[in-house]
Amino acid sequence: MKNKPEKSKTPLVLASASPRRLELLKTVGIIPDKVCPADIDETPRKGECPRPLAGRLAVEKARAVAAQNPDAFILAGDSVVACGRRELPKTEDADTAKGHLHLLSGRRHQVWGGICLITPEGKEITRIVKTTVSFKRLSEEDIRTYLDTDEWRGKAGAYGIQGRAAAFVDFLSGSYSNVVGLSLYDTVHMLQGNGYIRP
Repeated sequence: MKNKPEKSKTPLVLASASPRRLELLKTVGIIPDKVCPADIDETPRKGECPRPLAGRLAVEKARAVAAQNPDAFILAGDSVVACGRRELPKTEDADTAKGHLHLLSGRRHQVWGGICLITPEGKEITRIVKTTVSFKRLSEEDIRTYLDTDEWRGKAGAYGIQGRAAAFVDFLSGSYSNVVGLSLYDTVHMLQGNGYIRP
């Protein structure tokens, strides 16, 4: 009796331009076969709260890339930093970053991580992960010194927890990797639970 042929590995496509998400996946031994950043409008809808925004953007990114990559697993993620109902979007200028850091100073905020996986059969699986983060009260020198690093540029909430802003965090509840850019626990379980075979 002939042995059954070994099942070939279905490719994994990461629908994200974030180098942090790619690096996070590599730390758990998952290396996407292709990286295809999704070109979508990330503007929040009128009255849209941060939690559903994170989920919707992850789904839209995954769907946009799935259309060009049939017969593959498509993984997309999106992160939304929020103080209450207020979203703190990616910052591209120092004045906006300074305002965000003043807002985060001495208080708790939420990082909502949307994850969407589309299987080769077209099945969509979505999760929204919440992490609560608290910053110490930031002095003007703390803020000025951090702005000088340029680490805030292009980051939601004007900070990256994996960099110097780690010194600002006095409390964290939930997934640390979610704050970096992608909850590894949820992502790995979604992939394994839907037939993805690691190389």
